Amino acid sequence: MSAGDFYAVLGVAREASEADIKKAYRKLAMTYHPDRNNGDKAAEEKFKQITEAYEVLSDPEKRATYDRYGEAGLRGGAGGAGFGFAHFDLSEALNVFMRDFGGLGGFDAIFGGGERTRRDRNRGEDLKVALKLTLADVASGTTKTVKLRTLDRCTTCGGTGARTGTEPTKCTTCGSSGEVRRSTRSMFGQFLAVSPCPTCGGEGTVIKDPCPKCQGDGRVRAEKTVQIDVPAGVADHHYLTVRGQGVPGRRNSPPGDLIAVLEIAEDPRFERHGDDLVYDLPVAFAQAALGAELKVPTPYGETVLKIQPGTQTGTMYRLRGKGLPRLGEGGRGELLVRVRVWTPTHLTSEQKALLEQLANVESAPPSDAGSGRKFWEELRRAFGA
Repeated sequence: MSAGDFYAVLGVAREASEADIKKAYRKLAMTYHPDRNNGDKAAEEKFKQITEAYEVLSDPEKRATYDRYGEAGLRGGAGGAGFGFAHFDLSEALNVFMRDFGGLGGFDAIFGGGERTRRDRNRGEDLKVALKLTLADVASGTTKTVKLRTLDRCTTCGGTGARTGTEPTKCTTCGSSGEVRRSTRSMFGQFLAVSPCPTCGGEGTVIKDPCPKCQGDGRVRAEKTVQIDVPAGVADHHYLTVRGQGVPGRRNSPPGDLIAVLEIAEDPRFERHGDDLVYDLPVAFAQAALGAELKVPTPYGETVLKIQPGTQTGTMYRLRGKGLPRLGEGGRGELLVRVRVWTPTHLTSEQKALLEQLANVESAPPSDAGSGRKFWEELRRAFGA
């Protein structure tokens, strides 16, 4: 890739903030993640590309090197310090994604069971659901109920797959082990190959007289309702894994898991920055000049904020403990109230007369060319940037 391409891959400008880069990557990753595209190779390749771009641009040192020297600088060429950069394979890309966005689901959630599926080939499939939440749900935690169309144990045969009064018989091909072994010799010695038994499919038993209701599968179509406990403080696209609530395995094999992907609706009142929230408070000129006590919304109900006399547009008031809970840490973030002095667009004759009287006696505003910079510095300090 040439210099600047990483920005194009993520669809962000070269001056994009770290938060913008993270947001753009998360959106693209949820679109092209292999788990959402049934192994599509084009989606997989796109996922690796956007993850490479994110890994570089989200790191200040790597980004600075890339901006100056391009990809060659990341490898140590073209005068760059070098970071041993190499193109990602899929496992590395998935590791980066789960490191920054896996949250509550764990590494196995993204693989639909990961190593456990390979160890137990009869384990039931994982189920995925999108769980829609509000900011109020995030603030207090909640319990959601979801209805699933899935499979359930056959009540006629008890999940064995065999007709009532009969039982599965041991597979004579593998001796009920579920595996067949074949040894071969070569000039390097003897090798042992292990594979699932072709007769029983790795189950170790054979159904000679299948259950008429489930046709020997041990499962039937069903609907069920599951409750999911959502802790306070979760973030968008976190994973919650409910163990054992996925699809039951064939013939009483272990069930899969239920994986809930959290989708949090934006609250028009607030900007969210991690555990902190920002609220824009419109204030009339008289209130800003004289001071006032105004009601401010929080995720937990309204609170009263005292506006100091002489408050300017851009002034930031900090309400500690009125932000969102810190997941797994205890405590809450802050609610930052950003003042916007409101100028009326239509005046009554009385209002106009009063303002004209004020104009005759008020002093000129101070000349402060740095007021704009002061506002942004205050904003950065508020978020610890």
